[in-house]
Amino acid sequence: MQLCRERGIEAILDDGLFIMGSHVAVGRSAKRQETKVGAVKAALYLRDEHRDEVMAAIRESAPESILVLGTSEEMVQRICARLELPEPAEMIPIEAITTEAERALAAKQRMEKGRHVIPAPTFQLKRQFSGYVLSPLRFFRSRGGRPQEEERTVLRPTYSYLGEYFISDRVIRDLVEYAGRGIEGVSQVQRVITENASDGVSISLLLRCSYGSRLMEVGRQVQERVAQEVETMTAFNVLRVDVEIRSLT
Repeated sequence: MQLCRERGIEAILDDGLFIMGSHVAVGRSAKRQETKVGAVKAALYLRDEHRDEVMAAIRESAPESILVLGTSEEMVQRICARLELPEPAEMIPIEAITTEAERALAAKQRMEKGRHVIPAPTFQLKRQFSGYVLSPLRFFRSRGGRPQEEERTVLRPTYSYLGEYFISDRVIRDLVEYAGRGIEGVSQVQRVITENASDGVSISLLLRCSYGSRLMEVGRQVQERVAQEVETMTAFNVLRVDVEIRSLT
């Protein structure tokens, strides 16, 4: 990100993602793939649908310059060829912009803790990395004499570094019931239905509420509490929470 600011570079191609400014425009992250082969294919944009999606986004945004990240010059050249970009105007080795101590620290973080940094805010990545542990990395830099906050995201792809894990639908239902019962005016959570998708989970609740409660307000509070509890406890991206009040007591 610092290199982009210094050189006035508008966009980044990183591990299958096309990042315009601090916004993830399109792409499918290599870190989201289930196998190393899948990760390589994503990083090199080898799947036609993925490549076409990124190429269309590049044409639409029309950046004057793009920073292409790769583990070797050959990889960078292959990405440019695959996306029909011009030959790289300049190759900048990582040694030119980091110290040996910084590279050693980054390698240790990646190998021992499975931590990767993506140059985009956490909220931009919630859908793509639903079910992964994302941590915002905030810091301040001075621009024109004024401090400005910036954010990157630390990603821990648990499936490949700490062992694959599963969260059953029953666990989510229990969390939802617990959160719903904690709202004043809710007498009973009668039923919880969950629908899982690659970018998150959708939740439906059937409630019995207390007579005299402000039902719209109760429903709104249930939606907010359920979404917060599920996202906090499971790292899943909650796509929506639908609340239906069936009866009163």
